[in-house]
Amino acid sequence: MSNEPYADVRDMYLAHSLFRREIGLAPDLVRGVESGDAERARIVADHLDLVDNVLRHHHEGEDVHLWPRLLTRGGPEAAAVVRVMEDQHEAIERANAEVRDRSATWRVTVDPEDGAALTDALRRLLDLLVDHLAIEEDQALPLIEKHITAAEWGQMVAEGGADLAPEQMALIFGMMAYEGDPDTVRDIVAGLPPEVRPVFADLATQAFERHAVKVYGTPTPPRTGVRR
Repeated sequence: MSNEPYADVRDMYLAHSLFRREIGLAPDLVRGVESGDAERARIVADHLDLVDNVLRHHHEGEDVHLWPRLLTRGGPEAAAVVRVMEDQHEAIERANAEVRDRSATWRVTVDPEDGAALTDALRRLLDLLVDHLAIEEDQALPLIEKHITAAEWGQMVAEGGADLAPEQMALIFGMMAYEGDPDTVRDIVAGLPPEVRPVFADLATQAFERHAVKVYGTPTPPRTGVRR
């Protein structure tokens, strides 16, 4: 493994910006739905389902591809970090499960009390997630850059998107790239198959803009995902 290139983790920061932004903006989306407006509640709940799905796939990929390898290769330092990551993943999944349950109820009732319960659950999830992402960026990513190969990283990314329809993949990449470092976005696109490379970035941008107009009423929602 010593001669193999190691993981380029820059795309992780793009994913983290998606989670901070979309979950951070979600309570206001829920509060903005008027009692009984079932169509608007469906749009917001569908959006929450999308973000939930991306987050679960993201953490499952780390649990399968990253943490076991760090435990094997990284010594006591990595073992301590992995314990924190796994404990936080479990806490985040419990909070996310509550969001799923609250969202499913609110989608049907469109009741202000159910909406308030959902916003409270979203805030609890956000608090856990913000702390987790910061620790992951500060402590786990430097270890990943030293102990995980580019091929192993690529396998995690490929498996994470294996069950996505092409239009979903474009939308999710557009959500990630919205606040992303332009050089990172460009390098990711450059690594795509040549038949999709020339058009994928534009397709992703357009997919996110359409989604944002439907969810937020604007193609340019607040840029709140980058860590301050």
